[in-house]
Amino acid sequence: MPSLPALRGFEAAVRAGSFSAAARELNVTHAAIAQHVRSLEAHLGQSLLVRDGRQMVPTDAGARLAIDLQEGFSQIIKGVRDLSDDADMQPLQITVTPNFAENWLMPRLMSFWANHPDIRLSINPSNTIIDLRRDGFDMGIRFGNGEWPGLDSTFLVQGDYCVVVHRDLIKGNTPTCMTQLTDVPWLFTSSAPDYKAWAVQSGLDTSKIVEHDIATMSMILSAVRSGAGAAVMILAMVREQVDSGNLVIIEQSAPSNLGYYLVTPKGVLPRKAKTFRKWLLSQKEAD
Repeated sequence: MPSLPALRGFEAAVRAGSFSAAARELNVTHAAIAQHVRSLEAHLGQSLLVRDGRQMVPTDAGARLAIDLQEGFSQIIKGVRDLSDDADMQPLQITVTPNFAENWLMPRLMSFWANHPDIRLSINPSNTIIDLRRDGFDMGIRFGNGEWPGLDSTFLVQGDYCVVVHRDLIKGNTPTCMTQLTDVPWLFTSSAPDYKAWAVQSGLDTSKIVEHDIATMSMILSAVRSGAGAAVMILAMVREQVDSGNLVIIEQSAPSNLGYYLVTPKGVLPRKAKTFRKWLLSQKEAD
């Protein structure tokens, strides 16, 4: 097969009637179009274009080839457009941890939809480790240190740990550290053992407390908001409640490199994914 640029250059020259017009259409030089035509003629062993005054006109062989090429390129263009249109109609597939979705992402989404009503989102809240390419996701938001093999990661939210309780639970007598919180229930979840591990490493003696195992972090946060006990949370997930005074921070720590990251497959991102990524980063800066 001749090179695709040579075929494209020849087809454009026949359709435009000159090398100069074809060069402008394809954003190349006049000499490049001439070279493409010469290389194609050399490959096929016959003349395809001849000069007639100021115009280039195809020979019989060139005219037949041009018709076939025009049909072929039309099919290629249609295939690309159909694929692009299909991609634009599909929702952007996003996997995100339930805690982050409920307490950080969802309260902010109204601004995205207001500015990008044409982009549909399909948000899958799950703590399950997902292969983005295999499972058909465009991007994910995950908690960790930013290192996931085969993925590009962009930092979004700092992963500061904090111990929080409802203000009514401590009745104005704010402890100075978590080890003083032995007279209130503690809420942990076996699905996220890192939270409890951090509390123990920070000095919490679990033999001196009453603790309950709750299924999810979202359920724990709901219980803490109602004054049911103390819990370890990511500060960004309870920032609004802390700022309003409903929840009180007893102790806080910033583990190195931990946080929420936007992860995407390596390679070129679809247009919609680029738009959503840009919006996410703008929300990070707004915080």
